[in-house]
Parts: sequence; structure tokens; C-alpha cells
Amino acid sequence: MKGIGVSPGIAIGRAYWLRQREARVSGIVLADAVAVEAEKVKYRGAVVAAIGELEAMMATAGKEEAAILEVQVELLRDPAWEEEVFRRIGEHLMPARDAVLLTIAPFVEMFEKMEDDYLRARAADIKDIGWRLFRQLAGFPAGRHLPDGKGWIVVAEDLTPSDMIGLDAGRVEGFITQAGGKTSHTAIVARLRGLPAVVAMGKALVAVADGDELVLDGESGVVLVNPPAKVLAKYRRKRNEFLRRRQMLESLKDRVAVTRDGVRVHLEANIASVEDMEQALSYGAEGVGLLRTELLFMERDQLPTEEEQFTFYKNVLLRSGGRPVTIRTLDIGGDKPLPYLGLPKEENPFLGYRAIRICLDRRDLFLTQLRAILRAGVFGSCRIMFPMIGSVEELRVAKAVVAEARETLTVEGVDFAADIPVGVMIEIPSAALTADLLAKEADFFSIGTNDLCQYTLAVDRMNEKIAALYDPFHPAVLRLIRMTIEEGQRAGIPVGMCGELAGDVAATKLLFDMGLREFSMAAASIPEVKAIILGL
Repeated sequence: MKGIGVSPGIAIGRAYWLRQREARVSGIVLADAVAVEAEKVKYRGAVVAAIGELEAMMATAGKEEAAILEVQVELLRDPAWEEEVFRRIGEHLMPARDAVLLTIAPFVEMFEKMEDDYLRARAADIKDIGWRLFRQLAGFPAGRHLPDGKGWIVVAEDLTPSDMIGLDAGRVEGFITQAGGKTSHTAIVARLRGLPAVVAMGKALVAVADGDELVLDGESGVVLVNPPAKVLAKYRRKRNEFLRRRQMLESLKDRVAVTRDGVRVHLEANIASVEDMEQALSYGAEGVGLLRTELLFMERDQLPTEEEQFTFYKNVLLRSGGRPVTIRTLDIGGDKPLPYLGLPKEENPFLGYRAIRICLDRRDLFLTQLRAILRAGVFGSCRIMFPMIGSVEELRVAKAVVAEARETLTVEGVDFAADIPVGVMIEIPSAALTADLLAKEADFFSIGTNDLCQYTLAVDRMNEKIAALYDPFHPAVLRLIRMTIEEGQRAGIPVGMCGELAGDVAATKLLFDMGLREFSMAAASIPEVKAIILGL
């Protein structure tokens, strides 16, 4: 059987299915106003109990794992959730348990439809919160537990963040799930714990029974069921070889990425939260090449205030410990809708009203975000990056809004960082083809290879029928990348890359030879890329 390997390594052990009871809407109708108020009280009690459970887990979890759970605690404390649950209880006379399920459903659906792997995986956080509250309200027993003994390979339809963190790592050899992706919490927590994991196994996993002997390869995604002795011996040798290599990579964590002839390369991480910052540092990231800000806007039913945004950016910068952080302004639209903004339905949203186009049209929204970033800038080293820029004119208008934000803060006497660099994400062919002109206006470039490849080749990478045509090594894509790097060098501005290609070890030498010196990637990819750089 084969799935997607998301946490490298070889695991050998016995299968144990970790099953979860199904959460269903009961359809019960409350009798009167007294029952409505009673359900509201029950909901508040469930929130308190859920937070208590999470905080108890955080007390014994590692720093990075505790940060994942902290996000859920913050969401549970968000008054917007309570307001929506109470509205459903009152208007529809439904019990709190039903209101919870119906409140989280549209958020889960919205995240699951997104093209961005990272954001799509955030649906698990929302599901986890919903299940925890539902379980409290329905009176179900807490958690999912392993039987006695060690050497278990956990098998599940899917695993929530708290499922993963709540399991005793000393008794688990690896994880296999039917659902999930490369950026799911199954993947993130498995990598933090150094345990192999394979996800997206689909219906094939149903063939596995409790107690079956399993071998899983967390790199290739291969899963073997009850293999013969010779095959087991082969994989035990592979496991020993992997453990030796992992030990070598871990020894590189604090080493600077420098080639054998002394060329310095900066390796940074793509993140979306404070929890991600913790994980990035654990892999030796030298900073953040891409801080996605969309999550802050999407995990709610109204725009975050300037203060809420300021606090978020400030916390990331403080946790970075002075390392550089590149903050991308709001990149919504396309596969990342915001229902409360009332964005129009489009025939082709990826070529429509999105990212910087929305921000320049909704100037109030854009100005609020820029003010928050400028204010937070006094707490660390940061840069502002505009997504989806297609022309010099767009960049000039966006920079004018930054100037307006600076001016309003100055008039109000609010402290802010006045000298934050402002750059462009090169992800549209027109931007790459006019990189020489953009370089005269921008302080830096960062190449977003995911969209650049998609727009250059006219290929939707989420469309399975044409996915094979999505090729970041296509000569047309590579020429645009090289052109961008060369024009940036000619203008004397830094050029980085924050797309998936930056973390692809098959591309590391090629990109280095093109002149790329700043790579930003999923944190887990940093050790392997660093090993290649050190060997060049």
C-alpha cells in the first residue's frame, strides 16, 4: 500500500486502530426560553472544561507542541465563537452540542477547499475544537487511548492535534492515516517527535486489522502489512541507516549554511503562527522568509482589529529573537475566501479579485494591516512583502499606502518602525518579465514558485487530470526564476525564494548556481537543504 510520506523514517510495529465516535446533529428542538438559557450555561461550562484539558496537556507537552494547543485555547476564548453558538441556540432552539457542530462546519469546509496545503490543513484545528466541545456536551469519555505495551503503529481515519500530543510517544513507533496532507498536524507533530508517518492512505487502509505487523516508510509513503522475515530484515537495516543520517542532520542544526568555498546561504522558514515559529527554530531556521497573515483573518467571522493584528505580529517578532521576519500582506481570494467580506463569486478566481488587488481596492483593510505591522516592527527585524504584484504601477500604489500608514501613525504620536523594507513576491510572469523595472522600486524580491509555475504553464496544480503538467523544472519557469535573480543582483537588492521549490533538495544546487542565496521553506526541509549547501 502507498500513501504520502510526511515524516521520514522506518517504523516497524503492531497496528492499532484509534477510532473516534461520530459526532452527529441530534435535531432536538428546545422547549422554551428556560431551556435556551440552560444550553448557554452548558456551553460555557464545556468551554471551561475544554480549556482545562488543553492546558493540562500543554503543561506536559514540549514547547512546540504546547504552542499548537495554545492556538486552540485562544480560539476557544474568542467571543465570536460564543456569539455564533448562542445565536444558533436562541434563533433555532437547538441544543449547544448541535450549535457547535453547525458553527464549525462552514469554517472546516472553507479551509478544506483551499489550494494552499498549509491553510487546508488548519481545518484539523477547527475540527479538534468542535469535537472537544461536542464531547463535553454529549458526555462522551475523554480522549482516545492505546492498549498496554509498546511498539504500536497508530492507524486512524484522521488524527486531531490533541490526539497526537496526548499519545505516549514512548509507546508509539509511527502513524498511518486515511486522510491528511504534508502540512497536517499528524505530519507536524510526528516530525517534532521524530516518528515516521504516512497519510492519505484512503480506503486501502481498511484492510489493516488490529495486531497486524506493519512496516511503514515515512519518506516514500510505502506501508507493508505482515511482510515476510527477509523483508523485515531489509527494513531494519534501512531504519538503522536512517537513524545514523538523522543524527548527522541534527548535528548541523546550529551550523551556518556555508559552501566549502565560503559562500553564505540563508535558510529560513515559511510560517503562519507563533507555534510555527517555535517549530522553525527547532529545525535551525535563521529567520522567516514568509509569514502568512491569512490565518489571522480566516479563523473568525469578522475582520481582526488593528490591536489584534499588532499583538499577533509582535508575538511572532518577539519569539523570533531578533531574526528577520518577512510579513506578507493579506493574500485572500481564489482558494482563500473570507465570507464576511462578501467577495463576489468569480468564474476564474485565481485570475480575478484577490491578494493585493483586494487590498488596494479595500484601502481601509490594507491600511489597518500596514499600521499594525509598522507598530510591531519596533519589537524585531521585519520586512513587508506584497503578494500578486503584476506591475510597477501596482507596487507604487501599495507603497503609497505604506507611506500613508507611516504618516497617520506619526500624526497620532504612535511608536513605529519607520525604516521597514518593502518588497515584492514574484509570482506572476509579468512581474518576472519586468523584474528590472520592479527592482528600481522594491527593496527586495521573493520568488513564489507555486503560483509562478501555475500561471506560467496554465496548469491548475490541484486538478488531478493535469497535475503531471505542473512542473517547476520546466525551462520556462526556470528562465523566469533566473531572470528575476539576475535583475535583483543587477539592482543590488536581495532575492529570496519562498515557494515549495526552495525546499526541494533536487533543486538546491540548481538554484544556488543561478545565484539564489536566500531559501525559505517548510521548517522540516531545512536540515536536508543545509546538508546539500555544506557539501557544495
